[in-house]
Amino acid sequence: MKNKSIITAALLLIISGIILGAFGAHGLRPHLTPKQLDGYNTAVDYQLYHGLALLVLGGLNFEWLKKVHLLLMGLGLTLFSGSIYGLTISALMETKLTFLGPITPIGGTLLILAWSLILINFIKFRKDG
Repeated sequence: MKNKSIITAALLLIISGIILGAFGAHGLRPHLTPKQLDGYNTAVDYQLYHGLALLVLGGLNFEWLKKVHLLLMGLGLTLFSGSIYGLTISALMETKLTFLGPITPIGGTLLILAWSLILINFIKFRKDG
């Protein structure tokens, strides 16, 4: 199977995204404001979208995707969605994790970079191939 690590990561993101989405809808909804729940749902959405995209990309035979894209996307999603999850759940705790706020845009920037590199390499591959 081509790109087994990418497909495995994609499936784990999708499965955990579904679980986290259900947790937000059923476990967190009574405890969060609508604005907080919207933020949480944004993190779930991004996780699911990127999981599905990785699943598609994992079916392609692009060797350059394996290391760079998986690393950038994994780190980007961890920082982006992870910081939003942390900020949302910290709203339920006595201690606020406000230091996570500035981490979210770093994760978003890494996601943009990951997709930009894919586009650049795809254009290059299309010209060479």
